[in-house]
Amino acid sequence: MAPSQVLLLAFLIGVVSGLRSLTAPAVVAWAAHRNWLNLHNTPLSFMASTAAVVIFTLLAVVELIADQLPSTPSRTKPPGLIARIVLGGLSGAGLAVSGAQSIVLGAVLGVAGGIAGAFVGYQVRTRLVKALKVPDLVIALLEDAVAIGGGLFIVSRF
Repeated sequence: MAPSQVLLLAFLIGVVSGLRSLTAPAVVAWAAHRNWLNLHNTPLSFMASTAAVVIFTLLAVVELIADQLPSTPSRTKPPGLIARIVLGGLSGAGLAVSGAQSIVLGAVLGVAGGIAGAFVGYQVRTRLVKALKVPDLVIALLEDAVAIGGGLFIVSRF
């Protein structure tokens, strides 16, 4: 795979993290565990462990449920945004390293994608709810599907 493609995918997995912060590291962990991504002998080799798969998957499921609650704070507020930045960076770094690119550049692109995904995702979701005159839950579930499907599509490119 060309370096530019690897780096684009690092950015895009960050976008997934911007939509659902824990979905990106969960799909990266699954992909590494299934040997779709080669993280062996890298600082991110822990992502291929069964423990990482279980932890990130459980946390991602909890996030998918919690997102539906009216008391859940906005993803653009500091706690949610920080999570998207950190986890987007982790996920982007994993893809970059797997594609033989710079871990730092992958992390930076994952962070940028996380920020973009958080703000663009928020705007798209709120505008779709208003424009389609549907309950937020409908668009939230659609967003869940986009994050999960997009994340799996991205990691399957390796």
